[in-house]
Amino acid sequence: MSDSLSEHPKINFDANGLVPCIVQDAKTGAVLTLAYMNEESLGRTKETGETWFYSRSRQKLWHKGEESGNTQKVLELRYDCDEDAILALVDPTGPACHTGEVTCFYRSFTPGVTQDFEAPGDLQRTLDERRATMPEGSYTTELLNNPPLIAEKVLEEAEEVTRAAREETDDRVANEAADVIYHLAVLMTQRGLSLQDAFAILNERAAPRA
Repeated sequence: MSDSLSEHPKINFDANGLVPCIVQDAKTGAVLTLAYMNEESLGRTKETGETWFYSRSRQKLWHKGEESGNTQKVLELRYDCDEDAILALVDPTGPACHTGEVTCFYRSFTPGVTQDFEAPGDLQRTLDERRATMPEGSYTTELLNNPPLIAEKVLEEAEEVTRAAREETDDRVANEAADVIYHLAVLMTQRGLSLQDAFAILNERAAPRA
């Protein structure tokens, strides 16, 4: 159990003994759900390293994934400035929503709108799905079946973004950079890795040195 889970700050539970808990995918940043904890479920979350909540409708504790298998491994627990809300950063096994959606927040008042920060996670989920199903006629499938071609495309796109930086508009630079990121993500996916693995290395490099 990590030190971050063993710490026990004073949490200000409400009059019903509950505190809201936002659950966020630690790799993609996607907000998965909003649930509630009482002191016991918070304790079990810390002890087991997986999310436990309190169901207000059923009036009982519940372990996320107990029936579905879609558990959530807790990597870190944070709490807000007023100590009356918790953020659980998790590594989810399967979708968070009972509908089968990745997140409970899959509906929007403005359908069709996707925020920029969602792109890395959405891209990785798409690539993982392609790697699992390998649909015919897919450009991604063609790349995944031909690792040398992926490497060639990463090199080609890197050269193009470099040329665009020297000679072309900012819009062209952004477009060529997107091509580099896509092909790099395919390369990593073919190896069983993800862009998030690269982000983890960046986090390690940015960490304060002892």
